[in-house]
Amino acid sequence: MDKGTFLGCFLGAGLIVFSVILGGWDNLLLFFNIQAVLIVFGGAAASVLIAFPFRTVLKLPVFICRCFVHDEPQPQQMIEQIVALAETARRKGLLALEYHLDEITDLFLADGIRMVVDGLSAENVEKILNSEINAMNIRHKHGYSMIAHYGKFTPAFGMIGTLIGLVLMFAHLDPDTIGTGMAVAILTTLYGSAVAYLLLLPIAEKLAILNNSEIQLREMILKGVLAIQNGEHPRVIRMKLQTNLLPDERPKDDYFTKNENLEININFDENQKEDDEEEKEITPNQKTAA
Repeated sequence: MDKGTFLGCFLGAGLIVFSVILGGWDNLLLFFNIQAVLIVFGGAAASVLIAFPFRTVLKLPVFICRCFVHDEPQPQQMIEQIVALAETARRKGLLALEYHLDEITDLFLADGIRMVVDGLSAENVEKILNSEINAMNIRHKHGYSMIAHYGKFTPAFGMIGTLIGLVLMFAHLDPDTIGTGMAVAILTTLYGSAVAYLLLLPIAEKLAILNNSEIQLREMILKGVLAIQNGEHPRVIRMKLQTNLLPDERPKDDYFTKNENLEININFDENQKEDDEEEKEITPNQKTAA
């Protein structure tokens, strides 16, 4: 469950509602109009149906729910599992990995190890897994781009609803009801803007970020599978895969974290050596003159 998404939606909607009821609870009913709801949501939904395949549109609730409830990527746990498989392959051979396929929790990693056990070449393994990553990226892109387009359409239909309301108001112009008619006409613009910028567009952006994180995780898994197939040392595989982690996500005993100070000391020693060599090049006469 994504606490940030729930908190953002609750906070945004709560502030809007709170600002309305500050003038009195009666004002809250003024902000509900069924005609505005039909124009904004119905019109935007119709545009989405035109722009995207019907099968993709039916999955819209699934994509929206995924923004609120999803599994957080655990790259460090995945690295440990890949290293464990590499150690098994190093001790017992690649064929021994077949007995550990049921223990692999990630299907993408399991498919890669299965292809390695079956004897596919590294080139074919890389092509198949890259094709899987590209297919996943396309599926996810259809989902969040559809929600993004929904968010772009709702403000437009909000403006359309406002224009419709103004036309009807001026067609039956009455000084006593002009204020009410204007308020109802503007409600559609409010609906379209609020739904787009508080819900739909942020959800599309969050799904795009989740997609990029999943692509990065799968590319890391691909590197690990190829490294196991090439027979690389488990310690080298760990170092190679941990480069995909942020510094604060790496364990304290990580090679790069431990050697940050070492690199500084090495640079300092090299500078000291250069200074010593420059002093040796000074001739005895120059020393005497000094």
